[in-house]
Amino acid sequence: MSGKWKTDKWFVSPWNFAPEVTQGFSFPKKIKFHDCTLRDGEQQAAVVFRKEEKIRIAEKLAEVGIHRIEAGMPAVSKQDEEAIKAIVKLNLGPEVFAFARCMKEDVKRALDTGVKGVVVEIPSSEHIIQYAYRWPLQKAIDLSIEATKFAAENGLYTVFFPIDGSRAEMAWFLDLIVKVATEGHMDALVVVDTFGGLSPSAIPYLIKNVKARIDKPIEVHFHDDFGLGAANTILALAAGAEVAHTTVSALGERAGNAPYEDVALSLLTMYGVDTGLKYEKFFETSRLVQELAGVKVRPNRGIVGEMTLKIESGIIAGWYKNVIDEQPLEMLPFRWDLVGQDAPEVVLGKNSGLDSIGIWLKKIGAAATDKQVEQLLALVKEKSFEKKGLLTEDEFRTLVKQVVG
Repeated sequence: MSGKWKTDKWFVSPWNFAPEVTQGFSFPKKIKFHDCTLRDGEQQAAVVFRKEEKIRIAEKLAEVGIHRIEAGMPAVSKQDEEAIKAIVKLNLGPEVFAFARCMKEDVKRALDTGVKGVVVEIPSSEHIIQYAYRWPLQKAIDLSIEATKFAAENGLYTVFFPIDGSRAEMAWFLDLIVKVATEGHMDALVVVDTFGGLSPSAIPYLIKNVKARIDKPIEVHFHDDFGLGAANTILALAAGAEVAHTTVSALGERAGNAPYEDVALSLLTMYGVDTGLKYEKFFETSRLVQELAGVKVRPNRGIVGEMTLKIESGIIAGWYKNVIDEQPLEMLPFRWDLVGQDAPEVVLGKNSGLDSIGIWLKKIGAAATDKQVEQLLALVKEKSFEKKGLLTEDEFRTLVKQVVG
């Protein structure tokens, strides 16, 4: 069996490519990643990036091949403003954008940093304008028109970012973006799911309705409150959206944003869409951002988790022994080196089996009889229960010395 679903780097389901599944897809010819780790990512509680740290992350994103970097919001602090200016001057390759509220002063501060474009936000659901902002509805409209027009007049590529659009009444939302497009300006529109409340089933419907009312490039910015940010982003791209707003490893406000790693690797392996990113840089980039943010992703998180390829189960250790050298994709959906991970490793713990003991005996250059292997397995399980965790190599050697001599 072979096809787009099975290569020397990955092995996923062939049903992903069934005509009945793919017939409605409308992926654009070129998909761009707009990374907002340095702005929305930093909005995760307790995360602070200093200027030099923002520069390091921007440099890493450029290595990955990210197409556009949202370098920050100048209005937040003088340090943010200086970091954006520094990233612009480095001319790393990706386009550099800033983020602004729908206020001329915010847009002017973005303009002063030298960025190519600006993402201009405004509340766009009637209820959030009324209750969270305490504004009259007309104020949101007027500010949107004024700020986007000012941005365009000053040569900025203007991306209109209507907050909470996914919870707005459809007619109101569509009327708002048409009014801003005609009386103000937008080079592109972001469909924003601020609170992660969109279901994957609703995505094609929403994108279709937006495209029917406005002839502008569509970008998508989806949060991960229900763990659906990546799935929603992929379905939006399949419906014709052209730019995905993402962060490194889902860093961001509350539950975070759609993680670019999940979106890009899923597109490559399950949809046959290569976005041109350097996938082998994914793991090291995530490690850098986690270190600088002081935030750890869960250890078994897909693609970038540090424990994802640690094998404790005795059953899986048996698979490992049989296939790791010649057919590793029989036990993995993609090879570790595709994303720059370390190779799979069998570890010792409560769930280990006889094959696990055999692999570790070989690793330390020791031999044991079948009965001794059984004794070692019992002791490994006992030790794991005692310490409530995995065994170290030294601990295993001690057990081997005790049993084998």
